[in-house]
Amino acid sequence: MAYRTKTYIAGDWDGDKDAIDQLYKWKESKYLSLDFIDAHDLHQARDTSLNCSIKKSLSQRLNVSKRFVLVVGEKTKDLRSGGCQLCSSYNSWTGACARDYHVDYRSYVEYECEKAKSGELAIVVLYNSTHVDRNRCPDCIKWSGKHVAMQYCKNGKYYWDYQAVKEALS
Repeated sequence: MAYRTKTYIAGDWDGDKDAIDQLYKWKESKYLSLDFIDAHDLHQARDTSLNCSIKKSLSQRLNVSKRFVLVVGEKTKDLRSGGCQLCSSYNSWTGACARDYHVDYRSYVEYECEKAKSGELAIVVLYNSTHVDRNRCPDCIKWSGKHVAMQYCKNGKYYWDYQAVKEALS
């Protein structure tokens, strides 16, 4: 069994790219000390891979992770990418996979959240917002772990809240 030393970051990599990028900026900064070992450095899956192949790679990354960080934005709960019904190998008439793989209708985010919870990883939910709105969080981890807003508003301007994120990850 591999040692669980890594941090797995999940989220809407299109819609919340700014928040995810901010985590990496803090990690790479010479002046700040947001420290984590990225689980995504372990295995790479090509975007052209089958959904089941990508989920296998995600599972391998989660298996060596001690912490699961989900960045939640406006559309995170509604993401559908990753479900077998969107794969070219899925037969909607029979509801089966043409390659004889197990059919899984969960999105990548739902899969990652459920795997993190069943694997008993420390769960941190970071909201790409000034407030925590659990209605935007996937149901399986809505009441699990720490939930923290990544931003704050001061004098009508929005700022990233490094201190809140650092405390949530410690």
